[in-house]
Amino acid sequence: MSRNLALGAAAILLLAGAALAHADEAQIRRVVESKLHGQKIEGIRPGPLGLYEVRFRSASGVQVVYTDANASYIFLGKIYESSTDRNLTEERLRKLNAIKFASLPLDQAVKIQRGNGKRVLAMFSDPHCPYCKAFEKTLQQVDNVTIYVFMFPVIHPELADQSRAVWCSPDRSKAWLDLALNGNPPQASPSCANPVEKNLELGRRLGVSATPTLIFADGERVSGLLQLADLTEQLDKKKQ
Repeated sequence: MSRNLALGAAAILLLAGAALAHADEAQIRRVVESKLHGQKIEGIRPGPLGLYEVRFRSASGVQVVYTDANASYIFLGKIYESSTDRNLTEERLRKLNAIKFASLPLDQAVKIQRGNGKRVLAMFSDPHCPYCKAFEKTLQQVDNVTIYVFMFPVIHPELADQSRAVWCSPDRSKAWLDLALNGNPPQASPSCANPVEKNLELGRRLGVSATPTLIFADGERVSGLLQLADLTEQLDKKKQ
């Protein structure tokens, strides 16, 4: 880091510390924790609009609320920057809930490669999720990508054998796409050793609460489907 950059970073930290000094951090912790039914505050920092970002962990990962300096008011929801349409809260949550891509057990995922496969994406997907089906159609329009599908059959657990049968099929990627896109269950027996239960446990451990949940090369994750332009932008700026 250059001297100027180091000084700039130090100045930002000092400003943030000075801003937080104006807040009654103990009061914020006391008030917000009293509303969280036993969950503990993990951190407080200055946020947008002169508010304070209060972080806590739920079953679905790190969450944030906003307060004024004394927690007289608690703000729930998302903050958008109107001039750019940026969802500042969502951007922050992506960073807070980032996962190291290299830490994912990719051997538990169905691997689908198109073109040179240089762009990478992992996703937790349920073949009986309408949003997942719609997103699979979007993915058909993306080339030069490797997709790691962690089968996550939570909507209809009684149909989890279909995901197991995908793993037991001679061509897993074809079997997955035939099931997820067209609703055609695999013909293979679901009796082979498969990672479906491990994927369910992995998803619970990572706080996956919606399908599809996407994880990009830099570890940021997005819950829900993306439009093609947004997906392409994410993949292009997040190559490994």
